[in-house]
Amino acid sequence: MENGGKLYYGIKEVAEMFAINASKLRYYEKEFPTLQPKKNRSGDRVYTQADIDHLKEILVLTNDKGYTLPGAREYLKTRDANRREHAVYINKLKRIKAGLEKMRAALDKPVTPEVEPATEPEPEDESDNALV
Repeated sequence: MENGGKLYYGIKEVAEMFAINASKLRYYEKEFPTLQPKKNRSGDRVYTQADIDHLKEILVLTNDKGYTLPGAREYLKTRDANRREHAVYINKLKRIKAGLEKMRAALDKPVTPEVEPATEPEPEDESDNALV
């Protein structure tokens, strides 16, 4: 949901975006600790695009997918924990991949055989060539 490149939106604007009451937005702030819009000097809530995106997730879970508020809260909590865990595994896999690519590059280099210094052949003993 992208609106004209504004940095901050008032509570009324956000309520209109989602066709809900401003009081429902304030209620969701209490129910979802991850939804905490900043307040300006006069104490009015100001929502960033990230806040709006997060609110959209909450509304999709509760309205479209049928989650209860505690269920949606738990889903978001476990999803964030899973993302952190997956990020750790992804970083480990990236390091392993880099190491394997380095090994492969080393194996792909042409091998130059070590050349031994040329030695002159020993003269043949003529007695071996004599007929007996």
